[in-house]
Amino acid sequence: MSPETVRDAMVPEPTTLAAGASAQDAGRCFAANDDVRAIFVTEDGGRLLGVVTRKTLVREVVAAGREPTGVALREIAEPPYFTLDAGLELETAFHFLEEHDLERVPVVEEEGRLVGVLSRAVVQRRLAEDEPPEGEPEADSLVL
Repeated sequence: MSPETVRDAMVPEPTTLAAGASAQDAGRCFAANDDVRAIFVTEDGGRLLGVVTRKTLVREVVAAGREPTGVALREIAEPPYFTLDAGLELETAFHFLEEHDLERVPVVEEEGRLVGVLSRAVVQRRLAEDEPPEGEPEADSLVL
C-alpha cells in the first residue's frame, strides 16, 4: 500500500475568486459564509496568485479609504508564504506544517494551479487514525 499524499487529505475546491474580481466581491463571500477564513485569488487557468483575508480587506481597502468596487483582488492579494504539492507524502507535509507552525496551506499542482487546502488539524486526525491503539502491535507485524 502506497503512503497517503496531501491530495488524499486536502479539502478540495477552496473558496476562490478571479484576480479581476473586486474587493466588494470578496466582502460578499465573507459575509455569506462565516466559516470562510480566506479567499484564494487565482488567475489564468486556476494558478494561485495570492490570498485575501478579512484583515486584508480592512487594511487595504476600508482603512485606506478605497472604493471596494474599484479595487481588484490582484492589487491586494498577499502571495502565499508556502504552498504544498498535491503529491507530497502526508507525513512529510505534516512535519512541514508543524515545523513552520502553519494551520492551513494551499495545495497546488503543475504550474501552480490551486487544487485544495491542507489543514493541520485534518492531517493530525488522519495520521492518528492510521496508528494502532497503544499496546497493540501494528497489523503488518502480526504473525499468524
